[in-house]
Amino acid sequence: MTEPGAPSAPVGGDLVRRHRLPTRLWHWVNAVTLLVMLMSGLMIFNAHPRLYWGDYGANFDHAWLKIGSARTGAGEQGYLELAGRRWDTTGMLGLWTDADGRVQRRAVPYWATIPSNYSLAIGRIWHLAFAWVLALGLLFYLAWSLLSRHLQRDIHIRSAEWRPSHLWHDIREHARLRFPTGAAALRYSVLQKLAYAAVLFVLLPGMILTGLAMSPGTDAWAPLIGEIFGGRQSARSVHFLCAFGLVAFFLVHILMVVLAGPLNELRSIVTGWYRLPKERGE
Repeated sequence: MTEPGAPSAPVGGDLVRRHRLPTRLWHWVNAVTLLVMLMSGLMIFNAHPRLYWGDYGANFDHAWLKIGSARTGAGEQGYLELAGRRWDTTGMLGLWTDADGRVQRRAVPYWATIPSNYSLAIGRIWHLAFAWVLALGLLFYLAWSLLSRHLQRDIHIRSAEWRPSHLWHDIREHARLRFPTGAAALRYSVLQKLAYAAVLFVLLPGMILTGLAMSPGTDAWAPLIGEIFGGRQSARSVHFLCAFGLVAFFLVHILMVVLAGPLNELRSIVTGWYRLPKERGE
């Protein structure tokens, strides 16, 4: 990333280097990895579509989230139950029709899972294979970010940025869809830094650690991991909450890319080259 303030500081309209090669590679490998892990994880979830807190969870235990189907006065319907409240999700979750027109009573439809036909074993194979890609990719990216000072230069939140007035200003600018222009577009805003830091240091590590905590084999060499999360079922719940957090980040990220100029943003993450937006009024 070109540093604003240098003797030849770039201005609006200039074509500059924005993302280095390791960032671009990790971005696209992660995009594929997380998509495969989400879809294979939903296949695994189909085997028991309920989430619990604690060490144990079975059909008669209290689940804080449940997806299924039930008969009602109006017939059979699919439902999502969260914290005791139930919503009708017929056709989407719990009760849906497959590509051959057959009614299925599984939590997540075929088009959102890997594989598309029900197979817990194959879903686990895909999930665990790409878990290695996720874990090793995160490890190498964090190591590179430390050595290249990417974290300190681009993600570190400086003391002035923690001021309530600065945070509120950034929130207002995003709400008004007023994006940085000129050389300022090369720096991450405080909201971007918070979002990227949450992904790098909370959501992705959380996914990996809770994945380990759910494995019975981890009890033999690192039982503390399961204990930290309060039991295997609690770890499973946190695992899914981290996954939902990553999905939310993805949706907001795509929305911001579209609003900021998708072709320019896409070019920067594919080739590294980015055209600085012109200053307002130019």
